[in-house]
Amino acid sequence: MKKTAITLITIALLTSCVSKKKYVELQDQNSELQSQLQKSQVENEELEGKFAEIQQRVDEYNNKISSLTEENNSQFVTVGDAAVISENTKKEMRKTLQNVDPSLLSGAETLKDSMNLAISYNLQKSMSNSSLNEDEDIAIDIDETVVMISISDKLLFNTASYRVSNKADDILQKLADVINSEPSIEVMVEGHTDARSIHNAKVEDNWDLSVLRATSVVRKLQDQFNVSPEKMIASGRGEFQPLVSNDTKEDRAKNRRTRIVLLPNINKFFALMASND
Repeated sequence: MKKTAITLITIALLTSCVSKKKYVELQDQNSELQSQLQKSQVENEELEGKFAEIQQRVDEYNNKISSLTEENNSQFVTVGDAAVISENTKKEMRKTLQNVDPSLLSGAETLKDSMNLAISYNLQKSMSNSSLNEDEDIAIDIDETVVMISISDKLLFNTASYRVSNKADDILQKLADVINSEPSIEVMVEGHTDARSIHNAKVEDNWDLSVLRATSVVRKLQDQFNVSPEKMIASGRGEFQPLVSNDTKEDRAKNRRTRIVLLPNINKFFALMASND
């Protein structure tokens, strides 16, 4: 009986020792798991913070895309090698092209061609005059951001004279209106002659005549039509940039011209022209 009691006590003590050891191990495991959990929570918070930063950047990027989409009408489109126009200008251009001669429109293969046709149409309409013959008296060309208006000398000068005649007032007024309506426009006035030589008490040669004619136009634009002189340049080309040969009277008349070169902001200039529709 005594032996049995000792045995039971021994078993109880062993069981108690094993349970305490197991308990300590479990406590250690629990502490380690708690530590790992805290570490995981910290890492999770850091990841959530990084995710929030990334999400914010994504949201900002999406907002920027939306903003760009909304502002798309003011974005620029490249035309040719240098010129740019906005989407708004393209819309106005399409409206204008509906009025352009279909035979001319059929030859427009690029955006640049279409832009040139549209600006030419609106500019000719702005400067229209019942006495003008668009084929002979006035010609308009657009090259990239440069608008060139060639005006026959018979509209501006008397024969062999460099003084601007009063019959030029109407066309110069229209030209001045275009120039004055857009501050960004700069103007170069070029005088061109035919190949026949000239020499008298007032004019030395064709160089002289072409410069005097350009200067006379510039002076009249300044004095009579209030074009700012700092926006203008007067130059003479003599007979050295002919449009055609000088073999006939008709061809010589084509070569005698004053070319007005406008250097505008194309978008502002087109908006100005389109507003005249």
